[in-house]
Amino acid sequence: MKLKSVIMDEAAVRRSLTRITHEIIEKNNGTADLCLLGVRRRGIPLAGILRDNLRAFEGVDIPLGSVDISLYRDDLSEVADMPETGSTDIPFDLTGKKLIIVDDVIYTGRTARAAMDAVFHYGRPRQIQLAVLIDRGHREVPIRPDYVGKNIPTSQSEVVSVLVDEFDGRTGVELYQLD
Repeated sequence: MKLKSVIMDEAAVRRSLTRITHEIIEKNNGTADLCLLGVRRRGIPLAGILRDNLRAFEGVDIPLGSVDISLYRDDLSEVADMPETGSTDIPFDLTGKKLIIVDDVIYTGRTARAAMDAVFHYGRPRQIQLAVLIDRGHREVPIRPDYVGKNIPTSQSEVVSVLVDEFDGRTGVELYQLD
């Protein structure tokens, strides 16, 4: 893969997550019954930033969990015979909550669909919303995020890479061209 461009630096990522936080507060008329669920891997630290922003702006602690969608993928047999799975950690009751699923990139929509399938295995929230840092288009299922940091029109021969400090040692978004 060859780096084509840097789409967002750390400051731009922080600004987008700050804007998403304000949109969440506005759309939900505050923070009552909100909870956040980060999609493993990079959705988890992004959800953590949103939780920290909500605490700073509204003075409340929003429940935060994580979900591993590996076993809920519709292409599971194509991925691996024995897929690597991480842990799902939902330390709160989902019933009756307004759940915001947080992921780094939405592409085909299949990850978001798998995350919703996983959620219903653990409970029945009143409402599910979706927040993503990057929307790159090319949907294969009719799923649209409620909150988007940045829309990036891409070709299918490109890869969007979201970098987070916890996993990559730096934060940003880069666009690569497949060879």
